[in-house]
Amino acid sequence: MRRFRLTLAGLVGAALIAAGCTLPALAPRTDTDDGAAAPGTAPTWRACPEVAEDLVGRGAPGMRYECARIAVPRNWGAGTGATAGPGVGETFEIALLRARSTKQRDRIGSLVVNPGGPGGSGVDTAVYLSFGPAFGGLPASVTDRFDIVGFDPRGVSRSSPVKCISDADLDASFGYDPDPESQSAFDGFVTLSQRIGRGCGERYGDQLPLYGTEQAARDMDAVRAAVGDDKLTYLGYSYGTLLGATYAQLYPQRVRALVLDGAVDPKLGLIAGSESQAKGFERAFDNFTRWCAANTGRCPIAPDARAAVTSAIDKARVSPVRGADGREATPGWVFYAVISSLYTESGWQELARAIDRLEGGDPEQVFRLADAYAGREEDGRYTNLFDANLAVNCADEEEKPSRERIRQLQSQWRAKYPLFGPALAVGMLSCTEWPGGRDPYPTGRADGAPPIVVVGTTGDPATPYEQTGALATMLGVGRVLTWEGEGHTAYPQTACITAAVDAYLIDLTVPRAGLRCPAR
Repeated sequence: MRRFRLTLAGLVGAALIAAGCTLPALAPRTDTDDGAAAPGTAPTWRACPEVAEDLVGRGAPGMRYECARIAVPRNWGAGTGATAGPGVGETFEIALLRARSTKQRDRIGSLVVNPGGPGGSGVDTAVYLSFGPAFGGLPASVTDRFDIVGFDPRGVSRSSPVKCISDADLDASFGYDPDPESQSAFDGFVTLSQRIGRGCGERYGDQLPLYGTEQAARDMDAVRAAVGDDKLTYLGYSYGTLLGATYAQLYPQRVRALVLDGAVDPKLGLIAGSESQAKGFERAFDNFTRWCAANTGRCPIAPDARAAVTSAIDKARVSPVRGADGREATPGWVFYAVISSLYTESGWQELARAIDRLEGGDPEQVFRLADAYAGREEDGRYTNLFDANLAVNCADEEEKPSRERIRQLQSQWRAKYPLFGPALAVGMLSCTEWPGGRDPYPTGRADGAPPIVVVGTTGDPATPYEQTGALATMLGVGRVLTWEGEGHTAYPQTACITAAVDAYLIDLTVPRAGLRCPAR
């Protein structure tokens, strides 16, 4: 669980911060719906306004919500269906939600969306995006021309969810010291990772690799067919860029337009990807500390925010503050409050207040921020966000560094990236101790696909900007669009970014080469 590579898109957090809300947690659906359309058949859509009501208390004005479920092969094999191996002859159910504006005109088709994760709910994201620009959602120019279609990937939330980690083990994982320096503390995290892996292996066995990205990308083609589009129009954030890139390699002739925002470099292995993210978070934290120094009236931990955060984590190792529910604000919870806050620039002030209040003996703001990241509900239960995150990430990874190698990197990265390096190194234990097989995704060109827009943010902590050009180059048809801003993902945060992406989605006008959009 320590590994926070490829995590939830900042877009959802930004929308909810704007709305004065925290990240809502929707319990994963565990029942089987007999109404799921069989593979290759058209789904039956039903009105489902209750989804928006459950998430945000109401639906967006002028929006109708419809839901459907489709069945997909558990094992696509080489794309035509496997004849042998795990999951053959069985299906997963994929949950879909369609948000359609009552003002829709000159309909182009469906815009399929994915928020990242892996483990983020596309169903939830379609609802959030339907609320319009005031809440971080899509502009009317897009919702007037497209149905917004979200899907929960296999294993996520309402789509045959993976659930194999106990709430107690998730609490232990998130609360664990992000830099277990002594050998006994390091070994304790090894033991925890082994227990988590063993539990998931006992429950899902040889089907664990079936939750990988390539299988999910093939599901996306079933989603495209289910909504009746000849070609896919897609908006993917964070890990959703990896899904989109994989789809483009598998089905280049079925791509209409792909926007990949918060780009992941698919060629980075586990070690290189983890170090890239350590560097990205360290850089974003430096940007936060500079903001604090320049905005002392809004940052109660100024002038030295780094010292204040480091001190808070150090104190939590010795005497963690106990919250109202009895939970202790151990170093891990403080650390994940920091992680959570760096996903949006608007989260910086929240972080400063949380650390200041913790110093005064009140850990509730720290818990609120960390719980929003972790998918932890008020009663201590978790969604299946990180069960799915671990299942997908570990199925995708070929690289499996030894415990000894991870221990070395923990020390090396502590020197280079003092706050985030050790946690990213130790986090690799989750996949090292994972029992399932591997099913790596392809990392080649998307020959035959039209131009694909790859969006990068210069201050992005989770998918550092350097990965943007790498993904565009790998695909061979990528066009880089740069936002000189902070936080994770860019669209639709400024007029410049919005205009460029909207023109591409609606008219297929590709952004000019080298276009860079200012922060504001």
